Amino acid sequence: MTIPTDIRLPATQLAGVSKSYESSSGPAPVLRDVSLGFPQGAMTAVMGPSGSGKTTLLHCAAGLDRPTSGQVLLGGTDLSQCDERELTHIRRDRIGFVFQQFNLLPMLTAYENVALPLRLGRRAPKRAVVMEALRQVGLEGREKRRPAELSGGQQQRVAIARTLVAEPEIVYADEPTGALDTATGRQVMGLLREAVDRAGRTVVMVTHDPHAAAWADRVVFLVDGQIVGKLDHPTAEQVAAYVSG
Repeated sequence: MTIPTDIRLPATQLAGVSKSYESSSGPAPVLRDVSLGFPQGAMTAVMGPSGSGKTTLLHCAAGLDRPTSGQVLLGGTDLSQCDERELTHIRRDRIGFVFQQFNLLPMLTAYENVALPLRLGRRAPKRAVVMEALRQVGLEGREKRRPAELSGGQQQRVAIARTLVAEPEIVYADEPTGALDTATGRQVMGLLREAVDRAGRTVVMVTHDPHAAAWADRVVFLVDGQIVGKLDHPTAEQVAAYVSG
């Protein structure tokens, strides 16, 4: 039986999170008192116009940036109370992040890039585990290629394999299809959806694309650093209508 998204326990909970950056004219608010939970075993999409605070929200939730005020709870851990050493361990062991620009190391092969999180976590990467991660993203046979020898879509799939091989509790993805063509973007969204449906992962992604957002269980809309609406089990048409309305 599928548990409705709105009654699942949150994998991550933001409570009264605000974030400001210093500017020449003083503090510039980006997030304003955001309270939001990302349900376990579900995919949440975050949408909003440019400058609405989407990426800042993602970075605060993932422990990549500290909120100016409020709490970010990963399970029972308050990330806002962790020092940098603790955050480094949490990001390495419990959180995965898929960047829009892939962030692969150019001197490493696809295999070595995927194995890297395991090495950084002082876990000896088993070849069978790394190869299975590459197989799941359709890159078996390309494990010896470096990023420059792969297409953009293939590089994004390496980045997803690298994230999932470490078995994080929650995966954050910043515009995972933003640099991809429609067909490749559909493949990438299928991989993220599979991580939710087959592996029980929690996925949170920022996107501007209604078709990508339609893969999610819930879409959250952000404007001027505030949550202004939500859609459960959205279609691309519903998302597009909400955004244009």
